[in-house]
Amino acid sequence: MSTAYYLGVDGGGTKTEFVCIDAAGEVRARAVTGTTYHLEVGAAEALRRIEQGVTAIGTEMAITPGEMTYVFLGLPAYGEDRVVDPQVHAGVEVLLGHTRFRCDNDMVCGWAGSLACADGINVVAGTGSIAYGERAGRGARTGGWGEVFGDEGSAYWIAQRGLATFSRMSDGRQPVGALHGLFRDALALSKDLELCERVMGPQGMTRREVAALAALVSRAAEVGDDAARTILVAAAAELVLLATSLRDRLGFPNGQTVPVSWSGGVLANQPIVRAAFTAGLTEAGLTPVPPRHAPGYGAALYARHLASGEQQER
Repeated sequence: MSTAYYLGVDGGGTKTEFVCIDAAGEVRARAVTGTTYHLEVGAAEALRRIEQGVTAIGTEMAITPGEMTYVFLGLPAYGEDRVVDPQVHAGVEVLLGHTRFRCDNDMVCGWAGSLACADGINVVAGTGSIAYGERAGRGARTGGWGEVFGDEGSAYWIAQRGLATFSRMSDGRQPVGALHGLFRDALALSKDLELCERVMGPQGMTRREVAALAALVSRAAEVGDDAARTILVAAAAELVLLATSLRDRLGFPNGQTVPVSWSGGVLANQPIVRAAFTAGLTEAGLTPVPPRHAPGYGAALYARHLASGEQQER
């Protein structure tokens, strides 16, 4: 094989991005498929979507999976299920036809993109939330426990609190603010109690659809709703806590500069959360660093990084 190609796969709760780069880091092909979150679509469907993306890359570049130098797949919820993880790994090996790949959690893609594989921490706040960092070759994570009892600061978490605030406003347990009208209009409610059916009924919302309601909380805060702003500031505080706990877990010495970057729609698209988050990082003695690259490109960079490490070991 005359040219080296490194494929990165960035799975997520909404979509999965495939990015292939060459040895110089130039992007040669991109593709996008649906979510590969197996808890939502099942392991078989997640593998089908991975195959769909790999095939699209191969078709665009006129190469086979066997001609890919190394592949890194960052997949949502990977590393959290001792039954599903081996199934996914075995399925990827079959579709690639070789073992020059690694599967890990999609948190790695955010870190590898935001910090270009350098030591430091990345906080992901998308549909869910998680933080991942590396120091001297050792990686660790905090958060990522899922929407039932975790994912603090995520879009889903913000939306949940927005829905709870709507109910409190409707009951008169809290003053009515802009959030109430925005939720009524967006969900086309003729009366407030229809929210229960809309969210939890037989045709209720998916995890992704609930998370999308976070944008309404942000919009309410922007027009002066104090309750909505409180939710967003609390989300930022939770995300800062992910970073500070991970700093301690990785053993960064006191006084050492610890770069912290971010990825995911909440921190990318909600300025109130991002401003409170970066201010909180600074107050905690961490150094906010704007992301250098997107997670999809980060996944490809990490594939190149892993390939380099394997060659050095030989």
